[in-house]
Amino acid sequence: MNERNWGKENNNKITIDDIAKELGVSKTTISRAISGKGRISATTRKRVLSFCEECGYKPNMIARGLAESKTYNIGVVLPNDSDLNEIPFFQVCLLGIIEMATSYEYDVVVSTVGADDITKLVRLVENQKVDGFILTRTRIHDAQVEYLSKHKVPFVVVGTSESSGVIQIDNHHVEACREMTSLLIMQKMKRLSFIGNNSTHIVSRMRYQGFIEGCELNQISPRSDCIYLDCNTRLMVEQAVDDILHKRIDCIVCMDDKICSQVLLKLATEHVKIPRDMKVASFYGSLFLASHNPPITTLEFDVKALGNAACKVLIDALSGVEVQQKTLLGYDINFKASTKK
Repeated sequence: MNERNWGKENNNKITIDDIAKELGVSKTTISRAISGKGRISATTRKRVLSFCEECGYKPNMIARGLAESKTYNIGVVLPNDSDLNEIPFFQVCLLGIIEMATSYEYDVVVSTVGADDITKLVRLVENQKVDGFILTRTRIHDAQVEYLSKHKVPFVVVGTSESSGVIQIDNHHVEACREMTSLLIMQKMKRLSFIGNNSTHIVSRMRYQGFIEGCELNQISPRSDCIYLDCNTRLMVEQAVDDILHKRIDCIVCMDDKICSQVLLKLATEHVKIPRDMKVASFYGSLFLASHNPPITTLEFDVKALGNAACKVLIDALSGVEVQQKTLLGYDINFKASTKK
């Protein structure tokens, strides 16, 4: 071997050609050793990898991708809601995904799709821009899931999917909402009203299911005229609150932080004091609700950990590692001043 300093401190850019010459083997052998593909003895592979480690060689990602037929890009699909900037969940989840992807030397390609228009997703697949996808919202009859499954594109969903064989990373939504509802009732809030949004979102159905189960667990039958589903606009939420204020309700249970924020603004406009005149709780927390005066009782989920987990599972699946079909993360119930007596 030539007496040349290939140590990690050396600033010279080492190439596969250099390594091949140093070790007296072909460039093909070096590529096979690094990629782990092709016929090559374990001894030779170990020798190549040891030398790469010794000299601080790091393969160019483009060259590595070409050698392995991979892009080292992960596609993250966000909903194209016009009010996406008002929903911190997706921003925090994306940060978690990027953090994990970066640690595995993957880049993230972000795209948005509508409920019925998945054109951008199709373009990414057809142009082979990514190795796999993370879908951040799931729906009933989900066009994204159907398309990716049909074309055998690797993907993971953040949430729950009704389609078979889909890898899912989610929280215990039903259990969490059931427990929180039950605890509210135990604290003498027996006349509950529920305000929810888009029922085509699977998470919306799960939270509503948890609410109903929590009521039934405590022998409470929620009045149908006190349940407001598919309140997808601020006006619809305000109309629901107007209606609730004419009824003898102990507590308004909101499906998420966005709805809860709109409820709080409406109650403030109507000079309704929390918790004296009306108690309020949310099945999802945010910084806004935590800093509200008074602070709001919420369910808390580690959304960044959700993004981390989704990305890690996808990378494992892309690497041929066997992964669980469904992973469920935990939750915390934070009782604050908004539901105190």
